[in-house]
Amino acid sequence: MERIIRKLLILPVLFMFCVQVLAQDVFSPYIPQENEVIFNQSTFYFDVMDPQANTNSKGANYPGLRGANQLVIYTPAFGFRTNTNEFGTEAVITGDTVTSLSGADSLIPANGLVISGHGRAKKWINENVMVGSKISIDIEKRLITSYITSDTFLYGAREKIKEVENMMYYYSQNDGQYSQRRTEQNINRAKDYIERAQRNSNDSQRYASKAIEYADAAMSTVIPYKQGELKGVWIRPTYHSPEEIQSVLDRIANAGINNIFIETYYHGQTIFPSRTMAEYGFIRQNPEYAGFDPLKIWINEAHKRGIKVHVWFESFYVGNKPPETNPRYILAVKPEWANYQKRSADSETIPYSVSEHNGYFIDPANPEVQAFLYNLIDEIIMRYRPDGINLDYIRYPQSLAPNYSNYDMSTWGYTKYAREDFKRMYEVDPIELTPDDYLWHQWSIYRAGKVTDFVRRIGRLAKMNGITITAVIFPNIQMAYDTKFQDWKTWSMNNFVDGFTPLFLTCDDKTAMNLMGNVLRNKSASTKLYAGLFVTFMNGSNADLIKQIHAARKFSLNGLIIFDYAHLKDNYVETLTQSIFRPVAVEIPSRGARRGRR
Repeated sequence: MERIIRKLLILPVLFMFCVQVLAQDVFSPYIPQENEVIFNQSTFYFDVMDPQANTNSKGANYPGLRGANQLVIYTPAFGFRTNTNEFGTEAVITGDTVTSLSGADSLIPANGLVISGHGRAKKWINENVMVGSKISIDIEKRLITSYITSDTFLYGAREKIKEVENMMYYYSQNDGQYSQRRTEQNINRAKDYIERAQRNSNDSQRYASKAIEYADAAMSTVIPYKQGELKGVWIRPTYHSPEEIQSVLDRIANAGINNIFIETYYHGQTIFPSRTMAEYGFIRQNPEYAGFDPLKIWINEAHKRGIKVHVWFESFYVGNKPPETNPRYILAVKPEWANYQKRSADSETIPYSVSEHNGYFIDPANPEVQAFLYNLIDEIIMRYRPDGINLDYIRYPQSLAPNYSNYDMSTWGYTKYAREDFKRMYEVDPIELTPDDYLWHQWSIYRAGKVTDFVRRIGRLAKMNGITITAVIFPNIQMAYDTKFQDWKTWSMNNFVDGFTPLFLTCDDKTAMNLMGNVLRNKSASTKLYAGLFVTFMNGSNADLIKQIHAARKFSLNGLIIFDYAHLKDNYVETLTQSIFRPVAVEIPSRGARRGRR
């Protein structure tokens, strides 16, 4: 037994030794190879390596412990992934080479590391680091150096070709109608330019860039069109005339998009003149749309083009403008509806969520809140007959996870109504509970249950009227429950919703695949899954978008939704319409050509 214990005690030491050995190549100075030309060299100071709350106070309350404007290094000693949010950018490094770029929550390679930047550091990574860059790290000086060399461009071209060939093989094996002619032509041209680059190192950048250009062209055609797939986009309707709406819908239809998700109730206001809002004394219609009814036009014009319309509905979120700035804001009229943190439970000032753009939220536990939202959705269904309702912000404001020491001080739901209701059931005011108390778990169940009750009611309403009901969820099931009281597994298992539309807040296809798998493992077979792709919002590359779509296809998801239309630039549309969102006409040989082959 003692021998076993001694071995177990040695394991952490061995692990740290292995991490140090594996990282030596990255931490040692970079030495250019023979005939390798350096085109760009740039340095930046990093703030911390493998941060902990006590070693990086600036990042203590942020995901991944990465603070504002910080450049952080994550090695395998930190864990399996960085746990960061979508407001930064990351470079995954194996050995001394950048193997991929990601937006957030990257997997940390066992034989490498991840550099992660926010703010100024994010800007440096975006401008000076690319796939194939060489990275050198000076621990003593806390300095990172990125080199873009002739080999950088060749590496990027080879990796892209390899990715396309793997995709091409997948579809050729799984789709009997798959045509790879266009893709192969571009791959062959890309390989030809790589050979030219290898023969002339001084012109390698030019030739390798051409190789990447043709590899990109190959990637844009490698994924075939899929019949019956939902191809959607979320839209904030910042268009103020029928002509503008028609123009947007024409572009959407030409892009092959067949479903739109129109932001209809957001920041606590409706885009249409609402009877329900007026009855409660709230702003009848968002003033931006005064004088016409945009929702009616969106639905009518979309249906003319064969496009389905889902009402994007921000349930428990009511905007980031202080209630006192307008006497008809929801929380100005109904301050008792406000959601409260534990730390501000007895405050006379309504709190906002710092981590969510200083946004204000209303209380899911309050039956008056639920009745108001139910009536508003009922009005939308009865007046407009949309194809679907897409519930967003169907949760509590974001809290810290329970493993943070001050979690109980950040968590939400401590409203007068909820406290009295919980006390009536359990004879204790939840404000007195800590995570160590046996009723703490029951307090979490109480809050999650209130959100679930609302989803159940809206699901029943929608189904009674033949309307599809979907929900925006956070794909990490444990985090969704612990930090937002979003119990989406229960919604799925009880068929309260028809589908989920999770946002995958990353540019990295591996991270997206991990999140897709998480949802698939925890939903029922009857709940459809549509991949919410965030790549365009994060200004990711066309290749990033294609690789995530490929991941969704491999998982046989029910569709794709782009977030959002304002960031759907022409380059993305051009890529999507090569074959993914628009069927390619099948080439039929001419009669003469057929005779010639006999």
